[in-house]
Amino acid sequence: RLYGGKFILRFEDTNPANARGEMYGRIKEDLEWLGIRWDEEFFQSDRLELYYGVAELLLEEGKAYVCLCRAEEFRERRDRGLPCPCRELPPSQQLERWRGMREGEYGEEEAVLRVKTDLHHPNPAVRDWPAFRVVEAPHPRVGRRYRVWPLYNFSVSVDDHEMGITHVIRGKEHEVNEARQRTLFSLLGWEYPTVVQYGRLTLAGAKLSKTEIVRGVERGELQGYDDVRLGTISALRRRGFLPESIRRVILEVGLTRVDSSLSWESLEAQNRKLVDDLALRYFFVPSGVWMRVRGAPELGEVELPLHPSHPERGKRRLPLRYEGGSLLVLVPSSDLRERREGEVFRLKDLMNVALLSKSPPEAEFRGLELLPGVAKVQWVSGDPVEVRVLRPDGSVEEGLGE
Repeated sequence: RLYGGKFILRFEDTNPANARGEMYGRIKEDLEWLGIRWDEEFFQSDRLELYYGVAELLLEEGKAYVCLCRAEEFRERRDRGLPCPCRELPPSQQLERWRGMREGEYGEEEAVLRVKTDLHHPNPAVRDWPAFRVVEAPHPRVGRRYRVWPLYNFSVSVDDHEMGITHVIRGKEHEVNEARQRTLFSLLGWEYPTVVQYGRLTLAGAKLSKTEIVRGVERGELQGYDDVRLGTISALRRRGFLPESIRRVILEVGLTRVDSSLSWESLEAQNRKLVDDLALRYFFVPSGVWMRVRGAPELGEVELPLHPSHPERGKRRLPLRYEGGSLLVLVPSSDLRERREGEVFRLKDLMNVALLSKSPPEAEFRGLELLPGVAKVQWVSGDPVEVRVLRPDGSVEEGLGE
């Protein structure tokens, strides 16, 4: 947009076997959350007739053919730089085979439309690469309307040309795909767009493979595509990351062909800078034990700031519970274990107490003023609420909060 361009959202959904209807909405939701707005939206599953037209043009001009060879037989010939028997059949026979593919005469893996390229290309994967195949599975958007579907390199090439794409930014692992696409552009007399490649970006310890994630969700090994153990955008959102923190980290990495690995620590540090100023403060007590504080003044309730650096955001009220003349507070059992009997520590933002006994938990009041160098412990007292905290490893920590 800085240069007057358009951003196009294109769903490349030409494999009915792995297309999933819920993903269209999920992808758009993730992009919108990241603050990405697109100018146009296309679904390749709506554009099959366009792809068919280009395929038939290639067949008519002798620039493509329908191959009935078994895959292993074709590969053996291809690797030796030899044509398969189907390659030099006349266009009329190629078009007849193409109609057979569309009308159900051939099943899956029985017929493939191939683009004619240089059989002596240094990379065998570029030689007569496959452009269409038969897929019997229904598509989530168009059902069984079509049974012949384009492969990635064909559909994106046609769309890049038809949509007037001038710049393509993609991972460097697509180098072979780019070579294939250039051959198609050349056969059709089209101008190839400018391509900018970047290195693979990984997130240490997080699953990013689409195949593994889908398999994990279907098997029930993951809670969903937003399972916090994943590195998906929806998982990061569920973990509490802000979109701005993700943008900043990506900009720090920059557009480079060098593979990069992000650490959770760097992502969390960037997010913490933003969240610290936004997040309101509330106490949470996991695995709490009730402690009696003798001699505590009866305050009824205490008012604490919602944010220590932003008094304009207001205050929160914490009711205090008294029983038999003593204050009752719930404190984390782990914090209580770490205290020594006789040690003075502070119930955060409330009062100082000295631990008298761990069993039963008892303490005595030691003043309201803030003492230097004493440990601070979160607490709740009257009317706490149940809280469940989802941890990054997928575990759930239960406790009580304000």
